[in-house]
Parts: sequence; C-alpha cells; structure tokens
Amino acid sequence: MQSLLRWSVENSGNSSAPSQQTDIDPGLIDHILGKPDAQIMKEAIQIATDPSKDEDTRITALDDLEMLVESIDNANDLKKLNMWEPLHGLLTTANTTDPLKMQTLWVIGTALQNNPAAQLTVSYLALDPLPVILSSLSPSTNSAKTRSKAMYALSGLLKHNAQAVRQLNATGGWHTLRSALEDSDINVRRKAAFLLNTLLMPTTVETFDAPSRMHTPLAASAPVHPNSHASMASDPGSASTTTATMEALQKECESEGSSLMDALISALADPVPFGADGELDEDAEFQENIVRILYTFSVQCGGKFSDAQKHALRGFFDGAEPSGDVFGLSREEFSRLKSAIA
Repeated sequence: MQSLLRWSVENSGNSSAPSQQTDIDPGLIDHILGKPDAQIMKEAIQIATDPSKDEDTRITALDDLEMLVESIDNANDLKKLNMWEPLHGLLTTANTTDPLKMQTLWVIGTALQNNPAAQLTVSYLALDPLPVILSSLSPSTNSAKTRSKAMYALSGLLKHNAQAVRQLNATGGWHTLRSALEDSDINVRRKAAFLLNTLLMPTTVETFDAPSRMHTPLAASAPVHPNSHASMASDPGSASTTTATMEALQKECESEGSSLMDALISALADPVPFGADGELDEDAEFQENIVRILYTFSVQCGGKFSDAQKHALRGFFDGAEPSGDVFGLSREEFSRLKSAIA
C-alpha cells in the first residue's frame, strides 16, 4: 500500500515542469485489485495438468476452477482460452488418479450446466467426451464419488442437447445408464433415474424459463447468442430429447432380454440391495425418481405399459406405503398414473 501511495504522490504533482513517471508494479495492481478471472483460470489449469505438482495442489487448483466456472461467462471462456482440451485430457490420461478424475468431472459438469454454448459441437462435445465419461461410471475402476460426478457431468452434457443424446445412443450409453440403476452407491442410482426423467420430459417454450445463470435477450428483436437460453427456444428441436428417450425406454436390449423400462420397474419393485455391505434395499428418493419417470412416460408422453409391466406395477403400488406425498406425486398425478396401469 505504501508503494502505491508513493507512486500516486510522485505522479500527481502540480508543477508545470515535466516529470518522469514511474511505472507501477503490475504485481501490486494484482494484489490490490485481484487478478482477472481469465488469468486465474489459466494458472489453475496449468497447475492441474502439471504432473510434477503434488496431488493436493492439483486438486485445489481444480476446486478453484470449478468455483470460477459457476459463472456462465467464465464457463464460456474455457473455449476462448483453449482450456477444454487439457481439462478433458485429465480424464483420458492413464496416470490421472481417482481423486483428480473426480474433481475434473466436477469442473466439467459445472461448466456445462444450463450452458448451450459449452454443449455444442464447437465446444466440449467436439472432443467426443461420452466414451470416457461413461467409462467413469464403471464401479470396477472408479470410486463412488467419481461415479457420482461422472453422472453430474453426463447430465450437464445431455440435458436439452439432442445431438449429444444421439451420440449417447451410438455409444451404447443407454445400457450404461441401465447399469447405473443397480449401482452400489444410492446417490448414483438417484442421479441416473433423475437424468432419465429429465431427458424424457417434453420440451416446450416454458421449459426455457431461464434460471439466473442463463443469458437472455432483452427484447424479441435482440440477437440470439449461442450461450443464451433463447438459442434453445428458437430451435426446440435441437433441445428436445423426448423422442430418443422414449425409444430407448421401450427398445428391448438383446443382451438383457428386456427393455430399459423393464429395468426401471424392476429397480422400483425389486431393487438390488445397496450400501457398504448390501444391507439396504429401499430408498424413498430413488423410488420417487422412478415413479416420476413412470408418470412422465405414461401421462405426459402417452407411453403404454405392457401387460407384464402393468401387473408388476399394480403389485408394487398395492403393497407400498408411501410417506407424505404419494411417491412425490400429487394425488391427482398419482390417480392418473394408476389409471395408466389399470
């Protein structure tokens, strides 16, 4: 502070005689005003991708980066600063530890949330990220925390992104989501069911009532930017994932001999035990997420259950004792669902 005061006095004299100005130290400016976010982001990715740094230092750098990309402007700067490639590279590098992978997926998921520009093929999707994200859901090589963050990143990439969902279908991603419904960690199961319902939800203009993180045009005549929710509203087809998800739910999986909808009903009525020792078999939130899918499928999307599916669901609902709301549905919604399985 004394250095700044001395510089101010030296350069604010009233003498008419010319005086030599002293350049202020840029480091002093940074100390007082703080570095620009873009500079902090570049420094963070340099540390995170430096194998000579210890793991804790690299994780801290990624944690700082994740907080910065909560801002959609900073998230979009990942492309401008050429940071998507090194960030994604942390997922594909063989010596990346599980904690580093988890933190990287967290950064990616946060940057993608409600951010059409980051989802586009000119940005993260151009790196063909689905195979490595889907592989991060494998319990054999990834911790529960990493699998949970992989589902978070997957959700950010797929939500309102028809092109990404088409790529999901091409890479066998629906089967991975099916497997996630039986994950030993209940948080992964919950997120998988929640994501499936999100992808199934019909896309309407109301869908794009933008949260505060999104950019919105000020008037109907304003230009539509790729990082605004208006870009999705102006082309609903690019954001609609309902048709592809409906097809995936009803298509029979050859290796399993049953459909994804069959797997959901089984996960609801006869769940695979979970927990550290497999001591638990019911979870209210997981049940609610699946029941919401059933409602969206049958009532909002007009899907039809098979006779065997109806029989299994009637058996479950007749014997179940929901607490509070009826599995998260209103009484009216639940009545409509019951009619669909009658």
